[in-house]
Amino acid sequence: MSIRFNFISQIDNLILNYLKSLNDNIDNVVSEIPPSNDLGDIAYPMFKYASILKIKPFDIATKVKEAISNNPLIEKVDIKGAYLNIFLNKKIVTNTLIKEILEKRGNFGKENRKNIKVLIEFSSPNTNKPLHLGHCRNNVIGDAISRIFDFYGYDVIKINLINDRGIHICKSMLAYKLFGNNTTPEKENKKSDHLVGDFYVLYAKESSKNPELEKLAQDLLIKWENNDKETVELWKKMNKWAIDGIKETYKRMGINFDVFEYESEVYQYGKEIVKEGLEKNVFYKESDGSIWVNNEDVGLDKKVLLRSDGTSIYITQDIGTIVNRSKKYNFDRMIYVVGSEQIYHFKTLFAILKKLGYKWADNCYHLSYGMVNLPDGKMKSREGNVVDADNLMDLLYKMAIDIIEEKNRELTEDEKKEIANKISLAALKYYLLNFSTIKDITFIPEKSISFDGNTGPYIQYTTARINSLLKKSGKYTFPETKNLNYQFNIDEWNLISQLLNFEESIKKAVENYSPLEICDFLYNTSKLYNKFYHEYPILTADEEVRNFRLALSEAILQLLKNGLNLLGIEPVEKM
Repeated sequence: MSIRFNFISQIDNLILNYLKSLNDNIDNVVSEIPPSNDLGDIAYPMFKYASILKIKPFDIATKVKEAISNNPLIEKVDIKGAYLNIFLNKKIVTNTLIKEILEKRGNFGKENRKNIKVLIEFSSPNTNKPLHLGHCRNNVIGDAISRIFDFYGYDVIKINLINDRGIHICKSMLAYKLFGNNTTPEKENKKSDHLVGDFYVLYAKESSKNPELEKLAQDLLIKWENNDKETVELWKKMNKWAIDGIKETYKRMGINFDVFEYESEVYQYGKEIVKEGLEKNVFYKESDGSIWVNNEDVGLDKKVLLRSDGTSIYITQDIGTIVNRSKKYNFDRMIYVVGSEQIYHFKTLFAILKKLGYKWADNCYHLSYGMVNLPDGKMKSREGNVVDADNLMDLLYKMAIDIIEEKNRELTEDEKKEIANKISLAALKYYLLNFSTIKDITFIPEKSISFDGNTGPYIQYTTARINSLLKKSGKYTFPETKNLNYQFNIDEWNLISQLLNFEESIKKAVENYSPLEICDFLYNTSKLYNKFYHEYPILTADEEVRNFRLALSEAILQLLKNGLNLLGIEPVEKM
């Protein structure tokens, strides 16, 4: 139970007990969080009880105010029309909150629901090219959602289904056969997945001049499916190059997985399930022997599941893969992090699973996200018009180094490199997470790495500022604020109220599948703290005030670190 909810529950019970004393038919109360601290910390609408009590809402509020005002948890009660507005005792709330944050540290807000298993599939790259900016958004969303769900207490398993087969893979293989001259990443002094990607781009270029290459690529796919030795050996070699390079990028980004699945190993799973569905009349067969599903009854189209030659398509593979996962993991929820262009695909998949009678189909969710564009337009892998993830991280790292060189020349070279790496990754991840997932976005490197405004580096700057403050302060004693003869100023209370939002922001992030909730918490907290830092003395204040403000600063630092960790971002101790 969150601290805010605990306080609200106590007030709820006070009010409910009094209202029940007036009429035993009242069995619950409704509370709201006011839009501004000026209106109180909790608001209770009284009009819902007027018909039961035969009393005007204002008069009900007046009676409740008289009955509960002496409770030590309540500092003040105001009445605004039909609303009863409660102001909590700032000293009790602050004492409870700060002590719990500083005691629990990285575990503050953490829940335990380990009996609920959640599978999260994300990234799922093709092995014909390196990861690019679009993959970056998938990776950081999937990683953040995994971290948030894990922190919320679920048993999370992160799955990466590597798309290592198909015509697109054969295109890069064909280009290598025709034009590669047995080169290797070592010979070219090139990262291995980038070399594979070069041949995919080369295929597109050459096939535009020679349409016959399309048939040759199809022939190569047939050879692969027939287990032709030479083709399989080439496939293994180029796939290893691609996957090894992609895993290097994951490591650099701080992305990891619990399970790697490979399309080449699972693409046949769905065939038997489709045939079973045909026997149960869930599916039907056309005159050419192809097997279809009719989803018109749920507002979707008819869909082929097995071609007339018996070969499967992508959705057939997905059917088999998810059924196999249900047997293997017995999951409670399955989340697919896949671009919004696949919304219809997943609607179709989930509809098919329901028709097959799988009860867990209702617990499958497609977390779709919008495209990432460049300022000059969309990316196209075949034309080479992409921003590779590695090159983008190199660019942001160089920009971070330049900023550090300009601002701080006292750091050692190793410190500069470490800080620049953290800043550049924070810039990338936070920018990609700080939007509603469904929105298309335009990535602007200069904006992402700014230390002003709603950015990852700005949040890191705040953590560095507080670290510096605490280092200068030396040891301090946390004051029991409930016993302090001290009146909190409005900025201090705004900060305390903001810290009370941390647990709620995690709950909303889970409910809405939205890392944006955590970004909002981090930015609003940082903004409030930097205003407070500039306007009030801390180290030079009277001892009691100094110690309280240091404890508040340390609590804020801890929750900033906790929130950054949920986004896969490292804080920095100095800049």
